[in-house]
Amino acid sequence: MKLLRVGTAGSERPALLDAEGILRDLSGVVPDIDGALLADDAALVRVRAAAESGELPVLDADGLRVGPPLARIGKIVCIGLNYHDHARETGAEPPAEPVIFFKAADTVVGPDDTVLVPRGSVKTDWEVELAVVIGRTARYLESHEEALARVAGYAVAHDVSEREFQIERGGTWDKGKNCETFNPLGPWLVTADEVSDPQDLSLKLWVNGELKQDGTTAEQIFSVAEVVRYVSQFMTLYPGDVINTGTPAGVALGQPEPKPYLRAGDVVELEIGGLGRQRQEFKPA
Repeated sequence: MKLLRVGTAGSERPALLDAEGILRDLSGVVPDIDGALLADDAALVRVRAAAESGELPVLDADGLRVGPPLARIGKIVCIGLNYHDHARETGAEPPAEPVIFFKAADTVVGPDDTVLVPRGSVKTDWEVELAVVIGRTARYLESHEEALARVAGYAVAHDVSEREFQIERGGTWDKGKNCETFNPLGPWLVTADEVSDPQDLSLKLWVNGELKQDGTTAEQIFSVAEVVRYVSQFMTLYPGDVINTGTPAGVALGQPEPKPYLRAGDVVELEIGGLGRQRQEFKPA
């Protein structure tokens, strides 16, 4: 299933995109799309039955804002330097273990919402990423099979980053990762049953129409299953938590000087095969 939330910011309602690409209203079946829904097998059965019935009300998608596909996100765990090609382009050694940092849930916006370039920023960068949405509590997992069984679905994430704040201003990466609007998510939460192999997904990103990133999750240093298993050794993952699993080569940081960092007025588009497409205009904060 392709689950999404539509409407003005803060007032989104649940919806789904059916097999024919028709947008349908789910608000008569479930109150929202969140961790509580993803952990409720009976509710998911109701949603699937409603989708298959073809009787859900049709929504007019014209001019309708698409919000983040997940409400009330618990935490966003991010994996740094998780693609072989990205490590090479930045001159970094591939890590022996996953690099972990966090983004606050309030950085999440809709897939086509405006992204704000922080005040004083000269190194705002782009990063297309596969987001993993947790549907079952995960703690001290022992196998990749257990890990994938905890995944409710997948989505497109844009891990927008400010490299000066992240690298040159001291402390942790979090300064350059938690600026306002720095995690567009969606358009859909695609349930795990529709993604046969999370290590066989194409990722692309364009800046002002120019292709910048063209990668595949096959290049991940640590697979989705290993990331979920590994993270569960250090923290408990709950339904509604999100893991951003890293970006492939092609970011501004990895390009020759002068590096083409983003400025107000730039337009970024990104997509992951089968998971949908995003488009953001960048404006000053």
